[in-house]
Amino acid sequence: MIHVYVGPTLPTSEPILAAPGLRVLPPARHGALFDTAIRSGDTVVLIDGVYHQAPALRHKEILAAMGRGVRVIGAASIGALRAAELAPYGMLGIGHIYTAYVRGEIDGDDEVAVGQAPDGAWDALTWPVVNLRHALHLSVADGVLDAERAAGLLQELRAVYYPQRTWAAVRAVCRRQGEAEFADWLAGQREQDRHFGDLKRTDALAAVRAALDGTTAATDEAAVVPGWETAYFRRWSNAAVRERVDGLELSTEDRLVYQQVFDPGFRERWAAYLEHCSRLPADGGPGLPLAARLARACGGDLTADRVFHPRPDLRDEQTMALLLAGETADDRRAVARYADALAWARRSRPGFSTAAVRDEVARDLLLRVWRCPEEEFDAEASARGLVRAAGAVDAAKRLVPGFWEETEKRTEAAHGGR
Repeated sequence: MIHVYVGPTLPTSEPILAAPGLRVLPPARHGALFDTAIRSGDTVVLIDGVYHQAPALRHKEILAAMGRGVRVIGAASIGALRAAELAPYGMLGIGHIYTAYVRGEIDGDDEVAVGQAPDGAWDALTWPVVNLRHALHLSVADGVLDAERAAGLLQELRAVYYPQRTWAAVRAVCRRQGEAEFADWLAGQREQDRHFGDLKRTDALAAVRAALDGTTAATDEAAVVPGWETAYFRRWSNAAVRERVDGLELSTEDRLVYQQVFDPGFRERWAAYLEHCSRLPADGGPGLPLAARLARACGGDLTADRVFHPRPDLRDEQTMALLLAGETADDRRAVARYADALAWARRSRPGFSTAAVRDEVARDLLLRVWRCPEEEFDAEASARGLVRAAGAVDAAKRLVPGFWEETEKRTEAAHGGR
């Protein structure tokens, strides 16, 4: 399967994007390559991506995909930029723009950035610098401008902030610089060929053709840099994992936090998970019974949960089978309700985020649910895999809107029954 992240460089109506075995996806963003539909042996063609209105696709996400046996091609836009940065680690770059990045002829995101329509159509509303530079080079070859005038005009056009570099703005800059002849020439060329000067489009089509022709196999043997799975990467990966269960689209991380907070038996499940980690270490090292490993670490003076703090991989089925062993259908419905309450809070309160929830509110929720004295709060959090009280408070903040919504409903029902 070939997964193409594209828009606005190519419209979804482009005929080549209807080829069999090709899956067309919107511009890539942080978390896009965690998609479980992308499997070993597949090819990803990265063309477009967001970075202004949402977090951009990170380099380690691409390294991780290649580490799973996915071929990754980059071209035209952010794909060309990422390919130039990651070529030593196995990412394949295609096209003029990629080559210019590699040679140092261009640098920076602003070369390929465009303003996009806010309605989800992903149409480009502005001109990227790479296309303007290409059009200026063609004008020099056509005798419309000389090299010095073209360089001066490019400097002025580049000074326009990318979301404002519309065709009207390009014409206005040309008139201000006394280069109306170039603007008229470019308009005439575009009337004859609406894709005139569109270097990004040319490179994008070349990348998709290369993927369809199967000419990317050379990346199979490229060595991926070791050590890409850091704590930060695990956090991003875990936040992206979702699964459809009982007809509900649920965040796996939300499901785990719900169990850590509300399942009275989760302490035993976390202990079983620590035993599993000790006997089958993720790094491939020798396995040991947890008691033996604990004795080596601290002489057995502390409980295992106070010494070992592994961050679970929520993509791992065996891990989740252990940690969610006590989950019920009612729990999953509650997770969905809590997620809806959190989403509603974000919509209805401008600027709201889980970070804005006061620590004492989340702490009060946990103390009420766990029914433990204040002096045992830290130990209870640790036994549930939340490391310490501060970690438990941060994790519980996502549950606060749903918890208080349910508390209010219970109170209203109790008053109504009197």
